[in-house]
Amino acid sequence: MDLETLSAAVAEGMPRAVDDLSRLVRVPSIAFPGYDTAPVRASAEATAEILEAAGLDGVRLIELPDGVEHPAVFGQISGPPGAPTILLYAHHDVQPEGPLDEWSSPPFEPEVREGRLYGRGTSDDKCGIVLHAEAVRAWGGTPPVTVKVLIEGEEESSTAPLPFLIDGHRDLLAADVVGVADGGNWRTGVPALETSIRGVVDCVVTVRVLDLAVHSGSNGGPIPDALTSLSRILAALHDEIGNVAIPGLLRTPWEGVQMTEDDLREEAPIRPGVRLLGEGSISERLWSGPAVSVLGIDAPRVREASNQLVPVASAKVSLRIAPAEDPVHARDQLEAFLLAHAPWGVEVRVDAGEAGRGMSIRSDGPAFAAMRRAMTTAYGREVVLSGSGGSVPLVPVLAGALPGAEILMYGASDEKSQYHSVDESLDLGDLERSILAEALLFGELAGL
Repeated sequence: MDLETLSAAVAEGMPRAVDDLSRLVRVPSIAFPGYDTAPVRASAEATAEILEAAGLDGVRLIELPDGVEHPAVFGQISGPPGAPTILLYAHHDVQPEGPLDEWSSPPFEPEVREGRLYGRGTSDDKCGIVLHAEAVRAWGGTPPVTVKVLIEGEEESSTAPLPFLIDGHRDLLAADVVGVADGGNWRTGVPALETSIRGVVDCVVTVRVLDLAVHSGSNGGPIPDALTSLSRILAALHDEIGNVAIPGLLRTPWEGVQMTEDDLREEAPIRPGVRLLGEGSISERLWSGPAVSVLGIDAPRVREASNQLVPVASAKVSLRIAPAEDPVHARDQLEAFLLAHAPWGVEVRVDAGEAGRGMSIRSDGPAFAAMRRAMTTAYGREVVLSGSGGSVPLVPVLAGALPGAEILMYGASDEKSQYHSVDESLDLGDLERSILAEALLFGELAGL
């Protein structure tokens, strides 16, 4: 099928793609503990229906063990005998919505404004589902390669099911190429292939100084409070310049596109007087080195505070790690650092979270070259090689299970998408271009 025919088919399918994505966005598929599991299952069922309508065979939910109600979805469509196989990935679960009053429109009521579709999950990562479905449809339901599609159901919340999902289904998922549509473009209309992803570890650190709260006037002075003690531990995580102070962590040079400070300030809503943390290139700080953040604190809220010394306080600490870093080593270093910086003999407990590995993605293989050509054609400009500061824990596990497969990371989001934040959105022009790129990739892999 030639470029003109594929482009016309993709353009014709865009109203359906927007409708399907809007349908998915309306389902609040938050797989975090404490949230209703029914919407996650409903999201999986809607995903299955969209894949079936696109022509995939044997579409089914992959139920997770131990009663976890966050199913994955799998389907496939066979190409000609001897054709290569590509496994396409996305996830149908989403981040919590965050402060509702900060959204310009309700997070689960999709709305198109100025060429962008707004709503939770538009860019991370329900767009990947319709991207795969429409790329298959562009070939009239008969792509020139065998296409398998895996849509995960709790990418945002847990890595625990990955061994079962990946290692337990190696034959089902076997492929020559893996296309991970959980990345994004460099800028709107500027395509990117990601050549690395950072890993991530986290923990909850809890400080206790008293068995119960006591009067701050009668006891304050000689007795420390838990919030001040915890603050001193957290403040030690960075040096005066803002470098991560935890010893023994990897940081490697970055050789792809270089992010400038102006680029970053344009992309992120940083307040004007805020200085950037750390030393070295911004690309290294974003993509190939560690970054530590405090994500939340459990302590009395200001409006509920009384004149008492706080007896106990906790914080969740997240550590992003270099692509080649051993996540267990990094988690151990983080725990040891927090314990070592406890002031004044306060009691400190560290509860370790999950450890997700990062990885470097080879850029010298034939599939990478094929996708680079496909994206250049679809977008009408050269592809940028970027990194992912975030983590996709499934990818290293999948790479280990399928050692002969090439991994490709791309997506339809852009620098304005604000995934994980309020007013998440997706440029519909980039969605169309990314669908065309994936459809062209099928032809490239088939040698057409």
